[in-house]
Amino acid sequence: MTGPRTEEFKVSGANLKAKLKEILRKGTVRRVVIKNAQGRTVLDIPLAAGIVGAALLPFWAAIGGIAALASDFTIMVEHTETGLTKK
Repeated sequence: MTGPRTEEFKVSGANLKAKLKEILRKGTVRRVVIKNAQGRTVLDIPLAAGIVGAALLPFWAAIGGIAALASDFTIMVEHTETGLTKK
């Protein structure tokens, strides 16, 4: 059995929120870590399955504040094993 699958995306501050929305629509996200250009973690959020709508408002407020701080970010996404194909 393998551990959770992870992906990394490099984005600009202007595209941070749009990329996160795209990632969260997949529905298999367990955790999101956002790092600045120096590799320092600026946000580390575990996400419970089924969180939608108003429950994500604090998350989006934090993203808006972070995007204003710097121009380049790395988004590390940890996916749940649910919905992943097994070989």
